[in-house]
Amino acid sequence: MEAFVVAGAAGWGAATGLLVPRAAYRLSVGPDDPWRTRCPAGHPLTGPAGGWLGRAVCPSCGVHTGAYAPAPVPVLLVVAACTALAVAVGARPELLVWLALTPFGVLLALVDRAVFRLPDVLTLPLGAATAAGLGLAALLHGTAGSWPTALLGGVALGACYFTLFLINPRGMGFGDVKLALTLGQVLGWYGWPVLFAGTFAAFLAGAVHGLGLMLLRRAGRKTAMPFGPYMLAGALAGVVYGGLG
Repeated sequence: MEAFVVAGAAGWGAATGLLVPRAAYRLSVGPDDPWRTRCPAGHPLTGPAGGWLGRAVCPSCGVHTGAYAPAPVPVLLVVAACTALAVAVGARPELLVWLALTPFGVLLALVDRAVFRLPDVLTLPLGAATAAGLGLAALLHGTAGSWPTALLGGVALGACYFTLFLINPRGMGFGDVKLALTLGQVLGWYGWPVLFAGTFAAFLAGAVHGLGLMLLRRAGRKTAMPFGPYMLAGALAGVVYGGLG
């Protein structure tokens, strides 16, 4: 049974990971720019859901639209994350919520890395969807978390990031605050120690990466870096830790 769950999660990651590059390309624009509707060569991006779903390669000219990450990278990231979650969490109801959120997490990380932006069109619905999904999971037998604690975790982490945003708005974007509402629920599901661990892991990863870039002279003390990928990586580490616990 456990092997079946892990294999199914990996298959889900491969299938959904193939859809991430197209969406990442379309969403990777500045705050005042409309979402991309054409490939780099100017051909309309067609396909299901108004062109949001489809291969990374333009069907008209073959130009790759996943300009901000090599084609296999999003797929490998989603597969690796889904597999790790399945191994740690097992056949618990909340695993379905984690697997549903994972492709969107990778999508947000790619967009934030490309244009330093976490779009509201993703962050706001994800918060509501996470609350609803975990609420349903809490009704099923075999869960290992707490829905009320998850909701409180979302509020607590959102408030923490909002405070950091007020203190230093140049160092913490408001998109990070909105994402924290979702990640706080995800981490809070397994309790406050997991919430603290996942949050600490995010800041530690950001600090280590930033220090490494400075040592390599590829960044300075005032160089801006997207924090969303670190938040998402920390949340993944926290959920794996909570699932194993």
